[in-house]
Amino acid sequence: MLVVLTGGTGGAKLVQGLSLEINPEDLVIVCNTGDDFVLHGLQISPDLDTITYTLAGIGDAERGWGIKDDTFAALEMLGRYGGETWFKLGDRDLATHITRSRLLREGVSLSEITDRIRRVLGVKATIIPMSDDRVETRLVTAAGEISFQEYFVKRHWKDEVKEVSFAGAERSQPAPGVLDAIRRAEAVIVCPSNPVTSIAPILAVPGIRKVLQATQSPVVAISPIVQRLALSGPAHRLMAAAGHEASAAGVAKAYADFLDTIIIAPEDKDLKERIEAMGVETVVSSIRMDSLDDKRRVAREVLASLK
Repeated sequence: MLVVLTGGTGGAKLVQGLSLEINPEDLVIVCNTGDDFVLHGLQISPDLDTITYTLAGIGDAERGWGIKDDTFAALEMLGRYGGETWFKLGDRDLATHITRSRLLREGVSLSEITDRIRRVLGVKATIIPMSDDRVETRLVTAAGEISFQEYFVKRHWKDEVKEVSFAGAERSQPAPGVLDAIRRAEAVIVCPSNPVTSIAPILAVPGIRKVLQATQSPVVAISPIVQRLALSGPAHRLMAAAGHEASAAGVAKAYADFLDTIIIAPEDKDLKERIEAMGVETVVSSIRMDSLDDKRRVAREVLASLK
């Protein structure tokens, strides 16, 4: 059994590749929920949904979010009524958010809801939110403190970020099964997700980082940064805002207390010696995932690094 820590589109790409290279029932995916937020009275979990839709074969690979061929009639009507339309909620996607919100009101935990949804959609891998408790990624900008979704989607990550925090993390607990899965895992994979807003929220949940430090199984990460720029999104900017070097070496240092191996791009091969001085084995390989074949190739590289 492999445990995968993930969030965002980069994580979804690798998870898809892994699910096609090994038995998906052998995957336990621990997913970031720091991006979760409420809009139109609905509880939205973007990373959980992206992973679930991707593994169900219904995700929109071109956009990187939502459901393929979805329509937006409800969103258009909401706009006519003066509602906010900056976060694109498709009609079929809305069914997921309505279901999640209803079950939460009935007292069902987020982890149980996530498991029900993935089973209904035919996903064989186990998907677990990092916590059933509310943890919210908050960013301090010149315009004030805003949520990650406001920064990333509504404002198109144009603001300079001065500080990143995870509200509620110190009071949260890992979702049921998270710590046990890491303890029993043959290996742990840290996806090429944003280290600050996708992986750091998971690590901020008390107990998760500690169990990663204690595991005797190999832990491998894939850098989401090539030549100081993120493969997608604002990871390089947020790395700097969080006090990390925006490079593959900065990613390795952020995880160095529990990381055994990191896979970096050929363009960053000059960082190999420096990273290995941190005690982290470094594999140089193409990590771009622009096609399904790329996703499977990178997955195979990750699996090979565990042997």
